[in-house]
Amino acid sequence: MTDTVSFGYEDVAPAEKTARVGGVFTSVASSYDLMNDAMSGGMHRLWKDRFVRRVKPRAHEQILDMAGGTGDIAFRLAASGASITVSDINPAMLEVGMERAAKRRLDGLVWSEQNAETLTFPDRFFDAYTIAFGIRNVTDIPKALREAHRVLRRGGRFYCLEFSTVTWPGFADVYDAYSHHLVPRLGQLLARDADSYRYLVESIRRFPDMPRFEGMIRDAGFVNTAVEPIMGGLVAIHSGWKI
Repeated sequence: MTDTVSFGYEDVAPAEKTARVGGVFTSVASSYDLMNDAMSGGMHRLWKDRFVRRVKPRAHEQILDMAGGTGDIAFRLAASGASITVSDINPAMLEVGMERAAKRRLDGLVWSEQNAETLTFPDRFFDAYTIAFGIRNVTDIPKALREAHRVLRRGGRFYCLEFSTVTWPGFADVYDAYSHHLVPRLGQLLARDADSYRYLVESIRRFPDMPRFEGMIRDAGFVNTAVEPIMGGLVAIHSGWKI
């Protein structure tokens, strides 16, 4: 862990990043899904469907969905009959997810406030670990990846859905202009919070590219790692196995 970490385009102390990220998600919790629709044109729903198909959840499995506060991934996973634990460091996000689950009459989910870097679950407890659009907000990513490896059983699988680096020529420039100029305006219009959405865009730019992040997953102990780019790397599904 270095003396500073990225918070958007700023370099700050690790404790400051943790606190400021907490503030961002407390601010945007109630409008988070609305903004996901606005920013992606609704495509985030298709990406999440594809992600869960890759995970292949099965009945009676124990699955940890980390940074899953609003329940979007957990609701999809739960349809398989698997036992889902939804964890998030931010209680406001968990509150939104629990309210959404109650409206859907989904009462079988476990909700747990957790820091991805210091999970309280025992070793070798889960069959699968999922994290969607959350890993880039973790202060110490390598530590979180090691924790993911620790709580997985042998043969367990790790799946991560995250924004990445666009590699398609031309599209990268268009997306860059859109995200830097339009997304904060959407944040101001829909959530009255341009700064939080400016951070979310900047955090994508500072996140490791696909080969580098795959290397970090391997360094945490996972094998048979793979990456599946979507829309030229706009988002990517990363995976690995514990043996």
